[in-house]
Amino acid sequence: MISALTHSMRLMRAGFVFAREGVFSGVDPTLLPVPARLALRASSFISRPGKESQAGRLAAALTRLGPTYVKLGQFLATRPDVVGVAIAHDLESLQDRMPAFPHEQAVAIVEQAFGQPIGKTFVRFGPAVAAASIAQVHRAEVATANGQRPVAVKVLRPAIERRFAADLEAFAFAAREAEEHSAEARRLRLVETVATLRRSVALEMDLRLEAAALSEMAENTKGDPGFRVPEVDWDRTTKEVLTLEWIDGTHLSNRAALIAKGFDLKVLARTVIQSFLRHALRDGFFHADMHPGNLFIDDEGRLVAVDFGIMGRLGLKERRFLAEILYGFITRNYRRTAEVHFEAGYVPSHHSVDDFAQAIRAIGEPIHNRAADEISMAKLLTLLFEVTGLFDMRTRPELLLLQKTMVVVEGVARSLDPKLDMWSTAEPVVREWIERNLGPAGRIEGAAENAAQFGRFIGQMPGLLTRGAVLMEQLDAATRNGIALSPETVADIGRAEARRNRSMVVVLWVIAALLAYIVWLMR
Repeated sequence: MISALTHSMRLMRAGFVFAREGVFSGVDPTLLPVPARLALRASSFISRPGKESQAGRLAAALTRLGPTYVKLGQFLATRPDVVGVAIAHDLESLQDRMPAFPHEQAVAIVEQAFGQPIGKTFVRFGPAVAAASIAQVHRAEVATANGQRPVAVKVLRPAIERRFAADLEAFAFAAREAEEHSAEARRLRLVETVATLRRSVALEMDLRLEAAALSEMAENTKGDPGFRVPEVDWDRTTKEVLTLEWIDGTHLSNRAALIAKGFDLKVLARTVIQSFLRHALRDGFFHADMHPGNLFIDDEGRLVAVDFGIMGRLGLKERRFLAEILYGFITRNYRRTAEVHFEAGYVPSHHSVDDFAQAIRAIGEPIHNRAADEISMAKLLTLLFEVTGLFDMRTRPELLLLQKTMVVVEGVARSLDPKLDMWSTAEPVVREWIERNLGPAGRIEGAAENAAQFGRFIGQMPGLLTRGAVLMEQLDAATRNGIALSPETVADIGRAEARRNRSMVVVLWVIAALLAYIVWLMR
């Protein structure tokens, strides 16, 4: 009961901030039940006047509510199936920028992490140069055999895990209540969505995992032309502190500086697109936060990515799906593009391949009739996901994250070269992957892997048969004797249900009283 009341108070505070920032002004009241319409009308009395767009109001509200809500907003930007296409689009512009915490606290965290005065870890430890919801970055220097070397030091925010835990518990409470009372909420799997966010945040809060992501991408891309990542200083990296090579480069967003240094912007635009596609298709591991602030050009003209807190992964099945879709659109082979969806099991088999191919043609033909600089692969995938919903294709979160990242990457590339031809830029990377993985050599490798998997399955057969026999005996016993619950178990279930009902009644009365109080204040 106490926890339910605490969660409700947290959520009501969030609701008040949303109402104050005018976020609810864009909600259609006809889609809501009568009680929610009354609450929506009451919220209009406390809305702050302003000329901001709906996206600006939403971003302002999430920023006011703190780091957890900023992360929630960024996460939901990749889930239009949950919040709708319009809100997801508004959330795409949300920037993870927060005020820096005091320098003394950062020093204390570093000293505790390494168990020694900061002077023994870093020769110099400067003020924060950037701050986000989970950590902030400092410029520092370390002593080497060749003199002092600059490094970037990322430090976890103090007590951030405790704050995120409290807010995430409130989100989970709201998701459970929503699923219990709404079939639509159960369809959207809100509890699973919150659990996914919890896992994502937990990974970001261990900076050793970000270091591992950097290391993995460095290994994947060591032979790539025009791309690299900073080197990790593992001796000065812990759960709370990440130390990297300092990048003295030019921000990709600083177009004037890039031109002044003599870089070819058209070449850089192609590098951005092809590097992203290479990572997604070849490696199945891509940087999922490639906004201009995380991209630099070093003195050798190489693209350098930083901030590996958010990463995306695609299995071989998803990579084949993506490559064949893009290649099908490039070559206008809509039938093959449709067949890929059925082969992957994404579209149920009771639908017609021909009907689906017709729907895909309706997307592809208008794109091919446009000028090269008007074609968008990200828009293509967005339209494709909208059409596939008509054919009962279930949401694929990893593909949605890819599509959201592609929107950002295309925006970065087009800021460098507004006339960039996406098809001709993507075609060499996609064709190379298809020839390598779906051509004769790829089929031979696939057959060898299937044979190895079959061999492992055969080796496991005796154990599987033994466990199956035991399970059948248990099921047979349960069928003959029934499943009995002890009197104590029945009594415990009854008491738990009674407590839960009492908690819900109290929470609902508190919410009603607070809403009435807000309306009374606005008289």
